[in-house]
Amino acid sequence: MPSPVSSAAHTAAPAQLALPQHTPLVAAIRDGLVESVHYGSAVALSAVGSVAATAGDPMAPFYPRSALKPFQAVAMVRAGLELPADLLALAAASHSGAAEHRDGALRILELQGLAPTDLENSTDLPYGTAEREDWLRNGGSTSQITQNCSGKHAAMAATCVINGWPVQGYLEPSHPLQQLVRQTVSELTGEEPAAVSTDGCGTPLFALTLRGMARGFGRIARAAALDDGSPEAAVGLAMQQHPVMVAGEGRDVTGLMRLLPGAVAKDGFEGVQLVGLADGSAVAVKISDGGDRARMPATVYLLAALGVDTEPLAGIATAPVLGGGHPVGQLLATDFLNTNQSTPDNEAL
Repeated sequence: MPSPVSSAAHTAAPAQLALPQHTPLVAAIRDGLVESVHYGSAVALSAVGSVAATAGDPMAPFYPRSALKPFQAVAMVRAGLELPADLLALAAASHSGAAEHRDGALRILELQGLAPTDLENSTDLPYGTAEREDWLRNGGSTSQITQNCSGKHAAMAATCVINGWPVQGYLEPSHPLQQLVRQTVSELTGEEPAAVSTDGCGTPLFALTLRGMARGFGRIARAAALDDGSPEAAVGLAMQQHPVMVAGEGRDVTGLMRLLPGAVAKDGFEGVQLVGLADGSAVAVKISDGGDRARMPATVYLLAALGVDTEPLAGIATAPVLGGGHPVGQLLATDFLNTNQSTPDNEAL
């Protein structure tokens, strides 16, 4: 008798698609028993850019998703974009869709005589649960302004006006703005993209390594600490000064920057987390199954490995495992770090 499952369900990944060699990073413990395990890869860089610790496969190319936004914002500032700090933070945001986020995106557009119809991002409801429920209660529906990348897209359109570039088609990889973004990403990470795709919002997306991404975040955070007047410093300071614009109330990235002075933090879909620190050190995490709940336990564990006092982060470093509505366990990072680095991974970056 034929199987009711289609043959497509049995199709294996093509042999040329190498699977990253991820390792267990975070475990869900329920009453003392490991119930689930999140695999992934991670890297911690020292202040001088050398690899301090790794886990899994930190040199495997991956798509950083929205963790690229601070780099994209740096490119726009290099191209002449000038915004108040709260709006520059929004340009690097995956915001929750609160009123201040929606209004901020509109303000960016209005500064250059633009309108929401000039945006080319996808439509969506607000990302934050409370923000989404409030929006729907008041009769709202999917829109480009409520989509979590609207601040970045408004800034991209504004940058085009400032430079006399076409606004229509600003997401095309051949557009001058996207060419500049690619150059900036390569410079900050020290890497050429291993592959190029399209992000959920429609923006060109570059495959990089965890090491390269950590390098870029360390540079932004150090520039902010030096307040050296560079575009990197402008973006880093804006994110630090307005963390609620980067994510939203109740979001762990906003909480981390509030609790850890000097940090520049950004998450990305599919389990990505980056944190740069004031001395130029940085950490990067990729959760292999895209599980969002595992990002922060692994990240805080990495930060502790760099000597950061993570006690203030205790509230976001884990999450309870519930039974009958009550905590019966928690998410915990495994002892995943390899600190015995070998060449070339321990070269200064």
